[in-house]
Amino acid sequence: MATNSTLTGWGLIGKDGRELRSEDLAAITRGARLTRGLGRSYGDSSLPANGNAVAASPLADRILAFDADSGLLEAEAGLSLAEINRLFWPRLWSSPVLPGTQQITLGGMVAADVHGKNHHRDGTFGRHVERLAMRLADGRLVTTSRRERPELFRATLGGMGLTGHILEVAVRLQPIPTPWIWAESERIAGVDEFIDALRAAAGEWPFTVGWFDALATGRDLGRGILIKGRWAEPSEAPAEPPPPKRRLAVPLTLPNWTLNRLSMWLFNQLYFRQHPRRAKRGIVHPESFFHPLDGIEHWNRIYGRRGFTQHQSVLPEAERPGAARRLLEELTSRRGLSFLCVIKDCGAEGEGLLSFPRPGISIAIDLPAGPGIQDLIDALNRQVLAEGGRIYLAKDTFAKSADFRAMEPRLAAFDSARRRWDPERQLASAQSVRLFGDRP
Repeated sequence: MATNSTLTGWGLIGKDGRELRSEDLAAITRGARLTRGLGRSYGDSSLPANGNAVAASPLADRILAFDADSGLLEAEAGLSLAEINRLFWPRLWSSPVLPGTQQITLGGMVAADVHGKNHHRDGTFGRHVERLAMRLADGRLVTTSRRERPELFRATLGGMGLTGHILEVAVRLQPIPTPWIWAESERIAGVDEFIDALRAAAGEWPFTVGWFDALATGRDLGRGILIKGRWAEPSEAPAEPPPPKRRLAVPLTLPNWTLNRLSMWLFNQLYFRQHPRRAKRGIVHPESFFHPLDGIEHWNRIYGRRGFTQHQSVLPEAERPGAARRLLEELTSRRGLSFLCVIKDCGAEGEGLLSFPRPGISIAIDLPAGPGIQDLIDALNRQVLAEGGRIYLAKDTFAKSADFRAMEPRLAAFDSARRRWDPERQLASAQSVRLFGDRP
């Protein structure tokens, strides 16, 4: 079935296009220039180039096999992480990587090579993928792995769907002692203390993340709340598995003026001060810990019709001490507005040719779109480039090609792989037209 409409990413910035939907993903990818999952990439990486057809994978969501001894899950690319969590957490298995939303498909997790709060220990999702079934641009159906067509495999991890249509994924799940989380949180006074605290926590805690106040300045710059966690042991956790979470919803798109400097300042003040000065410890529902924003359906509507973007970068803080501070100073000096801001400690670089994380500090900043956003993103990207960092394609909407190319030395290897597997650049997205010069 095909539908013509304006397709959007999670940032609500859209493109005209035709979406093909079917349980037979292999069939509908024949005429498509891109495969799209649940549309949770923030920008235009899952949007069609110039109104072309995209294949939508969510109806192709069957589990094909699961080995309870090894944890190897084989499934169609449209299977969502939410469904994996629902089925496997009570059976004491988990996805080895849990990004900020569970409303994402297996294919999308591969294409973006997603990372989570445990990147400093377990790397990206791609590290745990064993095999992929794909349709190439020339129509061939192939499998790829670290042993079979390894160049294609590496290019597909984090390749944003530009190397072929991902049809099936084989990934190794992780055994867990219980489906509950033991968590600890504490207030952090500023960005420099945050970096020290993240580094200290990395040796003890498998999951670490922080929220920070992007409007604070001076000695409060980067103040926030550090959250640490691990899977709870049976002696610590309730005997029953976590019940389904009740969800609130934003019922309609709010006026653009709802989020302004005053409302964001008030939110940041309240969120920071509601946490006691002492550390908090205890059992937490895994959805609340890993996917807190999923508890509010359609939360992107609070940004209004203008939409929003996220600027996420990783900065080599060890080689460039103070890089995170300087990025936040650039943001605050330009009066950037944000209340959803995340800081994480990243580990080793992934094997994907364009995988985002590398050793350093990741900073993610949600920003309303509208007047001035392009100048702000350009300024932040210049700072990232000066620090030797990079940006995350799954979140990007406004980066300029010259800036991205300057900060991504691996792009030549990715281009070489694309020339081999798609020499005519038949596969493309609105993002690849903008950044890579693909034909519309």
